[in-house]
Amino acid sequence: MKYQIHNAVVIGAGTMGAAIAAHLANAGVPVTLLDIVPKDAGQDKAARNKIVNTGLEAARKSRPASFFSSDQHALVQVGNLEDDFDVVGKADWVIEVIIENLKIKQDLMTRIDSIRKPGSIISSNTSGIPLKDIAAGRSEDFRKHFLGTHFFNPPRYLKLLEVIPTADTLPAVLESISHFGEYRLGKGIVLCKDTPNFIGNRLAFGTGAFGMNFIMENGYTVDEVDAITGPLIGRPKTATFRLIDLVGVDVWAHVGNNLAPLIPHDALAQEYLKAEKPTTLIRSMVDNGWLGNKTKVGFYKEVRGEDGKKEFWSLNLQTMQHEAPSKPRFDSIGKVKGLESLAERLKAFLAEDDKAAKLARALTLQAFQYASSIIPEVADSPKPLDDAMRWGFSHEAGYFEMWDMLGVAETVTQMRAAGFAPASWVDDMLAAGTTSFYQYENGAPVAVYDVAKKGYVSIPRPKGLVVLKEQKVVAQNAGATLYDMGDGVGCVEFHTKMNALDEDIFQIVSQAFDKAETDFDALVVGNEAENFSAGANLFMVVVASQQGMWDTLDEAIRRLQNLNMRMRYFPKPVIVAPAGLALGGGCEVTMHASRVVAAGELYIGLVELGAGVIPAGGGTKEMMRRIMNPPMRTENAEVLPFLQQAFTQIGMAKVATSAEEARQMKILGPTDRVVMNRAHLLAEAKREALHMLSAGYTPPIPEKIYAPGRDYLGAVRIGAYMFRAGGYISEYDNHIANKLANILAGGALSKPQWVSEQYILDLEREAFLSLCGEEKTQARMWSLLQTGKPLRN
Repeated sequence: MKYQIHNAVVIGAGTMGAAIAAHLANAGVPVTLLDIVPKDAGQDKAARNKIVNTGLEAARKSRPASFFSSDQHALVQVGNLEDDFDVVGKADWVIEVIIENLKIKQDLMTRIDSIRKPGSIISSNTSGIPLKDIAAGRSEDFRKHFLGTHFFNPPRYLKLLEVIPTADTLPAVLESISHFGEYRLGKGIVLCKDTPNFIGNRLAFGTGAFGMNFIMENGYTVDEVDAITGPLIGRPKTATFRLIDLVGVDVWAHVGNNLAPLIPHDALAQEYLKAEKPTTLIRSMVDNGWLGNKTKVGFYKEVRGEDGKKEFWSLNLQTMQHEAPSKPRFDSIGKVKGLESLAERLKAFLAEDDKAAKLARALTLQAFQYASSIIPEVADSPKPLDDAMRWGFSHEAGYFEMWDMLGVAETVTQMRAAGFAPASWVDDMLAAGTTSFYQYENGAPVAVYDVAKKGYVSIPRPKGLVVLKEQKVVAQNAGATLYDMGDGVGCVEFHTKMNALDEDIFQIVSQAFDKAETDFDALVVGNEAENFSAGANLFMVVVASQQGMWDTLDEAIRRLQNLNMRMRYFPKPVIVAPAGLALGGGCEVTMHASRVVAAGELYIGLVELGAGVIPAGGGTKEMMRRIMNPPMRTENAEVLPFLQQAFTQIGMAKVATSAEEARQMKILGPTDRVVMNRAHLLAEAKREALHMLSAGYTPPIPEKIYAPGRDYLGAVRIGAYMFRAGGYISEYDNHIANKLANILAGGALSKPQWVSEQYILDLEREAFLSLCGEEKTQARMWSLLQTGKPLRN
């Protein structure tokens, strides 16, 4: 890349600016966050930085968290636009995230232009103001290095980054920012034309405004709408009104109000953006201060029930009063909710004729109409629109992908009958004999229809991208597959429900090690699913426990322990590539890798106490090795604080909410890698395996574990008792905690000593089996299986 970004400046410390700065820090980029000086601040530095410090502190405290961990806080410095503006002159990338006011933005760009170093990249996070107007009158070098970078909120979690070049933007600048966004920030890049609200918000509000009007004209309730418009039709659990509450009712109003005058030519959107009922509703909510989650009242209101538990009451759209939640029931939903694929659910749902199906059908057909109507204005093909909806709004599929699922020609007939005729280019495409928007190979899109070229264009893919279904299958069963990734690297993929560990997985992992002894130079353990592994097959464990199948359970635990130990000391590198959930046994597998190449968004921890047991696949042993061993190699070191750390982490079933937080918790080590873009995880894991081979990998030397002995066992048990006395844990929690404390102390050892790993593994297994025999543990397991929630009995 011609342009290197080693540091950045973000101007504007509001919710969005501070969160963008946090995500740059997550990517390891030092960043300075700037904002204005408050009026009458005087010369006191703290007073002059009050606005920027408030914004940064909000980002530090935000939930969900903007930062990966507290370690990243150190990468963000603060300043103000009067005293510290000189940092702009040193920055490789300056991002403007201030108020949506053209004159104020232009004045800021004038100041930036006067101080920036030649070749530095300047971008605006504007969501709607034309980029060409923001850059008007600036120097030639400024305009060549200026573009739009529109992040979606929250920047850490939403994958979409809209990149908008102007006519003056250098191709190398566009390429560099797109590459940086994809590989360093983990974003999905959508290149946009400089049109009002670009792609994501234009499409969301063109369809959302129709939806709001249809909902109100046809008498749907908030509870009904959110029951219909969530995962059932490929949208997130926030559905419609929970999403608006999350975004902010005021933000929804602001974007809609700004969009309408910018698109006078868009007759389809204008009709609904100006519709009386939704406009009056939103205005009333803003006037009342009902702004959504940030004020704890919007379309939903947070209240406390008679039992003191938190409830969310929904807004009656007619009376404007919040009411106790209802549970709408629709025959159509009952018929289709169990269907596995989105294509199956949509076809079946839209064929029904009750109230729920009518709403889903109207929303779907109008979305197809509107999406087709803004091509080629906003993009030349459907793909940028589909990417924007998946990455920016967490839809399972984009509108054109869904249209393909339903059949383009058949759906056009339905659209016309319902009054939602598509754009003329769709008719032209069908008339020319092209029957789908995408061309597919093995179920994956490889080309997309280009309206300007009137034919398919190939969809480029990143160099070296690994797609498992394209790899050669070496061995396979119902629970796992062993692939040959090429270059001497094998890959084990789990594919049970939630990738829960079971005998099928153990068989393939064992085969993989056997094959790697002779046929492979290295192994990767990873998958393309949402989650790496949610842990052991709990159903198998509880059924075996209740039927007294102790030999079977004992053998299963030994199997997991032995496979993990074989992995730890395997003569060739074994890379584990976790993403999403890696809980319980999934965490234990991860901790026994030669190296971990983890997705940034990783939720990992030893959560077994929630199921009434302790980590028994080597997890307890690993926490002792990682937390207690290092300090105890120093003469006269005191073990108690480290023993308490391990005890608390496992005993509280703590889960890291990012790969970097997992590093803080010693689940990941200092040499383990974090990959920001989930799509590149397997490719990077393979690269790491090859790198370790070329560096002459040798397995670690077997390590003994420091066991502090029974004197310290008493100290830990006293701590657990105090928690029980304070009402923080139940009596049975205390019982499990004592089992855990016994392992961490090394059992009944009379004095501190270094013991073998197998000694601790045996203690783990013994405690696990004894707890499985207890009714309260079995009740906890059934609760997790039936409700997904832990039982504190």
